[in-house]
Amino acid sequence: MKIATSRVTSRGQISIPSEVRRRLGIVPGTTIQWESEGDTVVVRRICKHSFADVRKALFPEGPPAPHDLKDLKKGIEDYVRARHARR
Repeated sequence: MKIATSRVTSRGQISIPSEVRRRLGIVPGTTIQWESEGDTVVVRRICKHSFADVRKALFPEGPPAPHDLKDLKKGIEDYVRARHARR
């Protein structure tokens, strides 16, 4: 069954059609593998986790609230004080 068609550029590059990207779940950063099976070439998505997957795992409710420079410096200062405090 034909899904889509691509054209090879003079540099030997192709674009992956949107329908194929959608079906395979290919997003920027995804690794794909080309395998030869007789007269057929099979393309598989081999990277199990994309950057978007990692971001969703780290920040399930969305990105954290931004902090201003003053808060960041205070956090670093508190950490250094606690780390180097005499016991």
